[in-house]
Amino acid sequence: MRMVQAIIAPERLTEVTAKLADAAIHRMTVSEVHGVSDMASLAFSELSPEPMVRIEVAVNEDFVEPAITAIEEAGGDRGRIFTFELHDVIRIRTGETGPEAI
Repeated sequence: MRMVQAIIAPERLTEVTAKLADAAIHRMTVSEVHGVSDMASLAFSELSPEPMVRIEVAVNEDFVEPAITAIEEAGGDRGRIFTFELHDVIRIRTGETGPEAI
């Protein structure tokens, strides 16, 4: 089980979620975030974080590559994709754990 997290431009959200849906990935969390991509050339007082969107998708191993591909194809040229190993998942409503909870 993995968490796939992507930081993308807000205007790409509709295309990314459509591509994820095409890959049979429908459950996700979307958050508005702000980021600074290059701080090396700026003084702290000059930083101007730009608005971005963070998408988080918990997937079983068979869906890791389809999720990454969907985000890469629709995500445009700004952003990042991260993957994290999930040790366990628990669905609160049913008590299911592991891959069945996703």
